[in-house]
This record gives sequence, structure tokens and C-alpha cells, in this order.
Amino acid sequence: MERKEISKAVLKRLPGYLSYLKGLDVQYISATAIAAALNMGEVQVRKDLAAVSDGGRPKVGYERATLIDDISSFLGYDNTTDAILVGAGKLGQALLGYSGFDAYGLNILAAFDVNPAAREVDGKQIFPVCALPEFCKNRNVLMGIITVPASAAQEVCDRLIDCGIKAIWNFAPTHLEVPKGILVQNENMATSLAVLSMHLQAQIKK
Repeated sequence: MERKEISKAVLKRLPGYLSYLKGLDVQYISATAIAAALNMGEVQVRKDLAAVSDGGRPKVGYERATLIDDISSFLGYDNTTDAILVGAGKLGQALLGYSGFDAYGLNILAAFDVNPAAREVDGKQIFPVCALPEFCKNRNVLMGIITVPASAAQEVCDRLIDCGIKAIWNFAPTHLEVPKGILVQNENMATSLAVLSMHLQAQIKK
């Protein structure tokens, strides 16, 4: 189907649908069943799925395998995106060695660190930061992942942009200033923990 423009809110819900669908063992599934299983509004689920797939049929629903393909294709999971990672500490090494990114079309080519110590993780080399420009140019890398301390994140961000990076996945707990046309996706663990803590406090008070 023709690719449609969708909101970030819908985009964030699509991986949830995909994960649920992959865990099922049925041929067909309705939007009503998906909504009930995920505790969501049926109208919302119908609108979300209609934005990425035209495979729904009245009284039948969606063929699960086709819907999985449609969502995966829309999210770009069927196309591999090469990325580099800056900050080879414990978090950086964990991401570098995580094989599950393959299912989402992400391929971390290598990592860069101020103290590379000539090492590698799962066969992926860790280079000195000074090697960034040449590596990104030769590999035409457009995505960067930041896993450095907050104090160094903006400097790293600026370096990545100078190297031609257009999209940044930021794990540093700080706001990054970027030019127009550069997308930053923040992975804020403090925010997630705050939400979980508030939920627990509410449950404890009941």
C-alpha cells in the first residue's frame, strides 16, 4: 500500500502491535481482539492498523502473517540501517553485543571511544573517536548512537553531525541541541523509572 504520514504517537504504538502479533499462533486476528489483548480502544487500533495495512476484512480481520509483514515493512525493519555507536562503556558494549537488533533492521557496524584499548565486542571493533569522520564517510553511515556520560554528549553529538549523521539515538541523560533536519530520539531511563515509581506508589496506597 502507499506509505502514509503518521503521527509519532502511532509510530510508537506499532512495535507493540508487532510484538503481540509475533507471539500468537493464529491465522487471522481482528482489531477488536488486538485492542482487548493490549487494553486499548478498538477505534484507535483500527485507525492505527489502517494507516499501515489495507489487509483487514469485515468479519474476518487481518491475516496475521500479512499484518506482521505490513507493519515491519512500514517501520523499515525489512531494510537494514547501518549505525555507529560512541561510548564503549558497559551500556555501549551491551548494545554492541545485542543480536536482537537484527530483527529491527539495525546493524551497529562498530563503536568509538576515547579509550578504545584495541578491543572488540562480539567481533565488532572499538575504534578511537578520531577515526569517526573517515569511517562514516567510507561506510556512508547516517545513524549514530550515543552512550557517553551526559557531560560529553553534546560534544559527541556535534562530532556526529559533522560526520554526516542525520539521526541520533541518545542514551545520555541530557538534552541535545541539533540543527534543523537532524532527528534525536532520547532514551530517557530516568523518565521511565519515574513512571514506574509513581505506578508502584499508587498501587501501594490502594
